[in-house]
Amino acid sequence: MKISKQQAKRFLLLKHGLIGKYRFIGKTGIVDFIKQAGSIQFDPIDVCGKNHELVLQSRVKGFDKKQLYDLLYKDRVLMDWFDKNQSICLLSDWPYFSHQREAAKHNTRSRKQIDEISQNIFEYIKQNGPVCSKDIEYKDKVDWYWAPTSLARAALDTLYLRGDLILHHKKNTRKFYDIAKKHVDKKLLFAKNPNKTEAEIHKWQIMRRIGSVGLLHNNNSYAFIGIDGLKAKQRNIAFEKLYSEGRIKEINVEDCKLPFYYKAEDEDMLSKAAADSKLKKRVEFLAPLDNLIWDRELIKELFDFNYKWEIYTPVKDRKFGYYVLPVLYGEDFAGRIEIVRNKKSDSYIIKNIWFEKENLSQLKPLIKNKLDEFSEVMF
Repeated sequence: MKISKQQAKRFLLLKHGLIGKYRFIGKTGIVDFIKQAGSIQFDPIDVCGKNHELVLQSRVKGFDKKQLYDLLYKDRVLMDWFDKNQSICLLSDWPYFSHQREAAKHNTRSRKQIDEISQNIFEYIKQNGPVCSKDIEYKDKVDWYWAPTSLARAALDTLYLRGDLILHHKKNTRKFYDIAKKHVDKKLLFAKNPNKTEAEIHKWQIMRRIGSVGLLHNNNSYAFIGIDGLKAKQRNIAFEKLYSEGRIKEINVEDCKLPFYYKAEDEDMLSKAAADSKLKKRVEFLAPLDNLIWDRELIKELFDFNYKWEIYTPVKDRKFGYYVLPVLYGEDFAGRIEIVRNKKSDSYIIKNIWFEKENLSQLKPLIKNKLDEFSEVMF
């Protein structure tokens, strides 16, 4: 089967709920999208909203940050976890990450020091309730992944990664931990991983990533980072198995050298995208780590849009700005926008905007209207 680039773009935007009528509505819509995506990336940097909030505001009609907080820390439908980097995913996925928790029992840095104080931490939490690292008197510095850190912080993070603790809540970026079995049903907490082998885990994770983006090549894509032990050989085996089992399908897109793969369950949506060219255009601001643009080369290939998140680029080398969001209009990327919070007026202002084409400056009124909606949602 072969489709045009326009049809491929339309399919991706339909799947993500970024064109036509909103597919995802309110609190239920948050869960529905994360279920489809598998996970959304969490990032603590907050210039105009955190990455996960930006992902949801562009797709979920009636999105409210409190709804997301409640789903994470009150309803316990969602959880903070490491999928593709730091992420938010469904709590029901807990068993599928047991291999990560098992690895954390044996491979964590500063393990000896952490094991020596673990029982003391459990006892402290039992007596005092949820704690953050500042509440615990283990201030000695130990070796940690990004830089030396306090033993208290390393211990809490490790016990969390092992599944003994869970994030009880967050206050801004500060994490408060509690004993996992107080908040996670025991059947789920101790459920075995349905995937028995590394090959089965790879298949499950690759299916999630294909479903999260919509279309992916079988190549060394950024969309596949965070999958332990996945080299080219393992990736090829997983793709072959998924294809032979009929769980993914292959499709060719005009002017693209490699075939794309999509989930078999998305067949109807792909057909709709190929047939329906009269979908309502919307202006949306996308997150820097948005699921749609996980594979930047794919976006360049299909949309002819070259996006780089320049937050870690030295100022002198930046082409645009520190925290710049892609602007989507209809089936194309219209440009980029730099939005900053105006704390005095509880609103957001446009610091800079760059259009892909000169004639797109006519979109300014639509972008202004979108900014008004954005301000209401993000405050």
